[in-house]
Amino acid sequence: MCTQTKAAALMANIPRADIDPSGVFKYVLIRVHSREEGDDSEIDIVRGYGWAEYHADIYDKVSEELEKDGHLDCECIGGGRIKHDPQAKKIHVYGYSMGFGRANHAVTTEKLKDRYPDYEVTWDNEGY
Repeated sequence: MCTQTKAAALMANIPRADIDPSGVFKYVLIRVHSREEGDDSEIDIVRGYGWAEYHADIYDKVSEELEKDGHLDCECIGGGRIKHDPQAKKIHVYGYSMGFGRANHAVTTEKLKDRYPDYEVTWDNEGY
């Protein structure tokens, strides 16, 4: 019988990308790990919201929610900005976070392409 850890089950249900429906806003790339012994599973997730004044605001809120049951651990592996234009079906990922450094925008772009398959999703390392 195949057994799945509680952490792996939780991670399976975490959306890989969650961003605001439109606008220009900060985002963070977060690596979510299992805290369970013998379980080295991990996933990367993208979170981007216009309400955040700082990249850390997003990370703090998301990590607090995911870590609350003690099965998961989070680390921010970078940040940047997202321009989301739903009318044109375009998302552009760029820039960096002063506090967390530049996220791997290629990874972020792949997560967003999975979430928005009918969009043109692009990235570059220009801008702040």
